[in-house]
Amino acid sequence: MRLTGLLARSTGARPGITGTARVDRRPRDLRSRIRPGDIAVLDHTDLDRADADALVRAGVAAVVNAAPSISGRYPNLGPEALLEAGVPLVDDVGSAALRRIRDGSRIRVHDGTVYAGDRELATGTVQTAESVAERMDEARAGMSAQLEAFSANTMEFLRRERALVLDGVGVPAVAVRMAGRHVLVVAPGPGHAEELHALRGYLDEHRPVLIGVESAADTLRAAGRVPDIVVGDPSGVDTATLRASTEVVVPADPDGHAPGLQRAQDLGIGAVAFPASGNPEDLALLLADAHDAALVVGVGFQATLGEFLDHGRSGSNPSTFLTRLRLGTRLIDGAAVATLHRGRVSLGAVVFLVLSAVVVVAVAVLASGAVGWIPVDRAAHTMDLVTDWLSGVAGGFTGAVGAPAGPVVAGEVLA
Repeated sequence: MRLTGLLARSTGARPGITGTARVDRRPRDLRSRIRPGDIAVLDHTDLDRADADALVRAGVAAVVNAAPSISGRYPNLGPEALLEAGVPLVDDVGSAALRRIRDGSRIRVHDGTVYAGDRELATGTVQTAESVAERMDEARAGMSAQLEAFSANTMEFLRRERALVLDGVGVPAVAVRMAGRHVLVVAPGPGHAEELHALRGYLDEHRPVLIGVESAADTLRAAGRVPDIVVGDPSGVDTATLRASTEVVVPADPDGHAPGLQRAQDLGIGAVAFPASGNPEDLALLLADAHDAALVVGVGFQATLGEFLDHGRSGSNPSTFLTRLRLGTRLIDGAAVATLHRGRVSLGAVVFLVLSAVVVVAVAVLASGAVGWIPVDRAAHTMDLVTDWLSGVAGGFTGAVGAPAGPVVAGEVLA
């Protein structure tokens, strides 16, 4: 059980979890208003992992959902994420609860019932690990129907956004140069902070363009990396992060309305709108693609079929699938990059090691007094051999990491 819940229970005579109600139908709209210890009251069928993780990070004491958090259409991951974090979930209390529970009021949740003082406001089902596992098993049976719906929505999206996906029409111009460079796109998916931490060596060596999607831009700044571009609604990003970035790209509706653009303008931050019906993560990838990035590394993106469908909200957002087809082999998962990059040794480290060994040997010879017995011409010849050997080692290593291949003789690479 989360500490906030324990504290709430200990501060009042009545049993249960007490906190301030934050009421909104969509979890995403609650993010900027939630404070630690608050109780989130929402109306969201099939709560997904991204929204659940955002509520956990905000420090909610409990979640009350007017709708079923698992409808059975597909195995969504939100309820499981809440329970794993110790956040109680009261499910399916009915849409009337959003009218009865006033935003900002003090409420108490106990045994599936929501109270204001002693007055009962709504009653639902307390979800447990067992009940969620059972519902998830049932939901997996509906995967085939979910995939069929996703396929149909994908074709509809392609008809609607053909010019964007195929030709990049509508992608805004940005001041940050990406042509021919590596681009790292960080999305606020599960484990994105840990994945970013594992890429420290890659970031230091390649210095990619950094794109932070919504709250992941704050993760970049917290890790000591200033995002070059922030993509997403600015209302969900810290002001210091927005000011530090070079460019802010705000997703807009197809009619041009961009929620959150006003906040950027109020802060005096230059922002551009990106009218499209795709989600912010996919718009960030299309931005890198349209500006000719040589390689795009994705962090915090969904990796499994379950995560893919969960993120797609029952197949209603098919831009993810088409975007990945668009980027093709230029898009690489951040976890794979971290694994491949971990074992690399720099040329400087090898040269330093070899020179250190030579210095140690030289010091040992000088200390022994044996140098006086070596003729000058033989010493010079020996130094020439050592120099050739060092050149050969450096040349061989350079060939191993990308120089022209061929045998190394006396420090020369032969064709």
